[in-house]
Amino acid sequence: MAKLSFTARLARLSARHPWVVVTFWVVLLILAGFAASTVGDVLGAREMDFLNSPESSRGADLLEERLRGVTPDTETVIVRSETATVDDPAFQAVVEGVAREVTALEGAVASTFSYYDAIRYGVPQSQAMVSTDRHAALIQVALVAESAPSAHDRIERLRETLTSNTAAGYQVLTVGAASVEDDFARTAESDLLKAEVFGLPVTLLVLVGVFGAVAAAGVSMLLALAAIVVAIGLTALVGRVFELSFFVVNMVSMIGLAVGIDYALFIIERYREERRRGADTREAITIAGGTASNAVLFSGVTVVLALLGLFIVPITTFRSLGIGAVLVVTVAVVAMLTLVPALLSLLGDRIDWPRAPRRGLADRESRWGAWLRGINWGAWLRGIASRGRERRDSRHWAFRGFWGVIAHAVMRRPIISVLVATALLVAAAIPYVDLESGSAGAETLPPGDVRTAYEILAEDFPGGLSAPVEIVVVGERGAGTEQAIDRLTAALAIEQGVAPGPSVRWNDADDLALVTAFLTVPSNSAEAYDTVTRLRAEVIPVAFEGVPSEVLVAGASAHAADGIELIDFYTPVVFAFVLGLSFFLLMLVFRSIVVPIKAIVMNLLSVGAAYGVLVVVFQKGVGKTLFGFQQTTTIESWVPIFLFCILFGLSMDYHVFLLSRIREHFDKTQRNSESVAVGLRSTGRIITGAAAIMVVIFSTFASGQLVMLQQVGFGLAIAVLIDATVVRSVLVPASMALLGDANWYFPRWLQWLPRLTVESVSEDALPAAAVPVRVSGDPDDAPKSRRRGRRRRGGSSS
Repeated sequence: MAKLSFTARLARLSARHPWVVVTFWVVLLILAGFAASTVGDVLGAREMDFLNSPESSRGADLLEERLRGVTPDTETVIVRSETATVDDPAFQAVVEGVAREVTALEGAVASTFSYYDAIRYGVPQSQAMVSTDRHAALIQVALVAESAPSAHDRIERLRETLTSNTAAGYQVLTVGAASVEDDFARTAESDLLKAEVFGLPVTLLVLVGVFGAVAAAGVSMLLALAAIVVAIGLTALVGRVFELSFFVVNMVSMIGLAVGIDYALFIIERYREERRRGADTREAITIAGGTASNAVLFSGVTVVLALLGLFIVPITTFRSLGIGAVLVVTVAVVAMLTLVPALLSLLGDRIDWPRAPRRGLADRESRWGAWLRGINWGAWLRGIASRGRERRDSRHWAFRGFWGVIAHAVMRRPIISVLVATALLVAAAIPYVDLESGSAGAETLPPGDVRTAYEILAEDFPGGLSAPVEIVVVGERGAGTEQAIDRLTAALAIEQGVAPGPSVRWNDADDLALVTAFLTVPSNSAEAYDTVTRLRAEVIPVAFEGVPSEVLVAGASAHAADGIELIDFYTPVVFAFVLGLSFFLLMLVFRSIVVPIKAIVMNLLSVGAAYGVLVVVFQKGVGKTLFGFQQTTTIESWVPIFLFCILFGLSMDYHVFLLSRIREHFDKTQRNSESVAVGLRSTGRIITGAAAIMVVIFSTFASGQLVMLQQVGFGLAIAVLIDATVVRSVLVPASMALLGDANWYFPRWLQWLPRLTVESVSEDALPAAAVPVRVSGDPDDAPKSRRRGRRRRGGSSS
């Protein structure tokens, strides 16, 4: 006698001891809630910190070791007046008063240096600290080291001091890495709250529409929220070991809601289906555990394995997002395998509240006596022959209904369907060639003091003043090295994008020099990255030709450029890892090499189309007003890889869910087109409902103010929408009809590979009464509806 699968046994065990399982999860939620409340204390890693040592990191490390020690965060305070100029004594008094009050912030500010200090000490760059119209001046503020109060506390104290010392007729604003990061964190928090307040009710309404029952919808929502709370609590613990980005909480919430609700939807709907077929509560849970829960386990493992691709890229952003996503998917799977069966055992048919549950077939049959007496037996006998033919040829059933009609229409003209769908996706993907990677700066923040300060700085002062390019020269001070530095400074003076007057500073040991050059373009722009590349590839090699010195370009622009270069280098590696993994898993599940190849091609088409739409909406600004998005010059550099890993994991869920039904029917009938129609019809509603829920969740997160979250949410929503419509409804059935039996080609030399079973339950391992009773409309049975008139011989076929 065959044994039940692991998930079926786990579901049955959880159903037998529901209160033990529920108590365990309640205790876990309480502990996770306490841990989650501290998550804000451990988040805040800079977005593009490296886990390896590219050139900019090595340069920064050398400056820290040999020249200036740990570089504190700096803020640029702007004092501006519409009437007074920097030449007026009153303006000078305001600037020096602000500088004096800021310097007095013990424990928050290390030092200040104003425009007037630069004039007093004869600093060559003093004129760069005054605006072109002379109505604004700068104060450079060095914050204390990270070991002092948190960055948020330091910025709060600085802001309060600036506000209290703002004279009438003046603007006093600050902008810098710490204040920008603090505003990003605040906005991320606000976006998350907005998504919860407005998104959860909408998602619940969609769930009610899919289930047709408030209780089932509410349970699915609560399960997803429980998984999110536990995952955030675990994230807070991990954050005490590894520094994590403040975006991780938003990502945990978004991914947790999407996969948690979808997984609960699959299991609960399968349970309800088995109850309608006549199985009792306990056995319906066991069957759902051996089918839907098994598929959820496979999907969750696949998503986690795909997310491991994020850890390949040696940048903290990818590690942070990968840790958060892996944790929430893992917790969601464990919750669905244990907590769902326990709750179903406690609720029983109350999961269908407020509507009454449909009676089982066995119960209904006991009431058929009166109905049988009213049958028109003559008409029944005349139609018995045609109904017998229909039972022998279930293709009549397969091509009826909404999804059956779609399958029939698509498979009647498979070549046209494939060509049209592919052409649409390729056309949507074409703008991807214009994608520019970059990093969001203060210009993408919602309107506020920091963004205003950044705009004033960019408009009235030399671009990049607060983030210069730092060229580190490692070598003994001598005539050759100094001449090379002179050639470099001369070349920088005429270099496009670089402000005149670069400075040179040697360390005390005379074995390292720092050449500081300011840019005339924003430090996070494509022009700045191009300037860094040109300095490294052309200007510096010419200036130091024949000189035995190592020259490294560091600074914010070089740091961002190195990040983009690293991502470009590792992108093919991540793609190969995820694609190879997808191919191998699908091959094991379906014992075919054609199915995984097609799945990879289709997923690449849908991901490419999502990338293209991102470029059109965000870079080109098409529809930005309609969607309420910001137009940006770049797509956040980590977004494409993150989308790719997430989407391949999620799309595997739908693909396996659909193809497993197709393969199951094909193994029984050997009729390819009919099997495709049966699979599409039996899974169309549930896949569409699950996709609709994901689109709503991702769109809600895309409605926030942070442009990187807009890009992620919108990209995921578009890709899921494309995947559930064009790919699943057109490309899959059309391509399978076109290839026929070749879909299932599997070379003999690969027969030794094991086969993974995604949805199966051993019926002989269940009591006889628990074996599901076949009902009208089951994919493997003939349709039992009466039809008037004569049927045409053969019926619909493919």
